[in-house]
Amino acid sequence: MATEKIILGIDPGTTIMGFGIIKVINKQMHFVQMNELMLRKYDDPYTKLKLIFERTLELIDTYHPDEIAIEAPFYGKNVQSMLKLGRAQGVAMAAGLSREVPITEYMPKKIKMAITGNGNASKEQVARMLQSVLKLKSLPKNLDSTDGLAAAVCHFYNEGRMEVGKSYTGWEAFIKQNPDKIK
Repeated sequence: MATEKIILGIDPGTTIMGFGIIKVINKQMHFVQMNELMLRKYDDPYTKLKLIFERTLELIDTYHPDEIAIEAPFYGKNVQSMLKLGRAQGVAMAAGLSREVPITEYMPKKIKMAITGNGNASKEQVARMLQSVLKLKSLPKNLDSTDGLAAAVCHFYNEGRMEVGKSYTGWEAFIKQNPDKIK
């Protein structure tokens, strides 16, 4: 009997949210879709967060993923950028949690390492490796969608391994694992 699983990968962002979906059939990956939500034209940050939440729900309701893999925000030089990314990630996670889809976070270096073998790989290197592995005919202009796809593929590669990232199966699990964030 064939076992199937759908994994939704998300690269959160307040300018572009990239996402990719793979289907796993008997431990074989199959490309389903990748795309991005363009948010540049919206000035209001709260409108952007609402659109991220709604698009994530739409993806969940359309593709019924069994799991979500999401890229964790990383600390760069700009604290404001990290806060914006954290909010984008948070609303995407909230959408998944509201539909009770298990979520796993991966650091960007972990995703790059899983895909290319190099934690410092460029977006272009990650995209080309995904193109090869998933036999994609072409790559998108913006590589945010391949970053979302990379999160899904990273999750597939790390399946069954311990300590792959933070996982949440619902609000209760999130609260138990993050008592310091709940006041």
